[in-house]
Amino acid sequence: MELLSLVILLALLQYIYFAILVGKARGTYNVDAPATTGHEVFERQYRVQMNTLELLLVLLPCMVIFGQHVRVDVAAYAGFVFIIGRFVFLKSYMADPKKRTVGFLLSILPILVLLLWGIFSLATKII
Repeated sequence: MELLSLVILLALLQYIYFAILVGKARGTYNVDAPATTGHEVFERQYRVQMNTLELLLVLLPCMVIFGQHVRVDVAAYAGFVFIIGRFVFLKSYMADPKKRTVGFLLSILPILVLLLWGIFSLATKII
């Protein structure tokens, strides 16, 4: 369970790092809060942060539930793949939003594995 907890904390730390990058982009491109538009590079940085937040909302409960009821090691490794995927997404999306596919797939596939495998495993235990 310690490894799972560590990966969860690393995912949250990554999100904070992305938020810091958004703040830095605000200053660099003179986008005053609460605006979420104003410069293309800022908007990309903001979308990386928001997309990460949107996915964390699903990932974190999946990791905890899967880790408690199915396999804690798989939950931790899936979270680690997600973190790598988010960094790939950041790099590719900032360079060219059309090239975000690999990073997005590395982020969404671990979530889908945990979600679907978790539902199947829990359903078979209940039935």
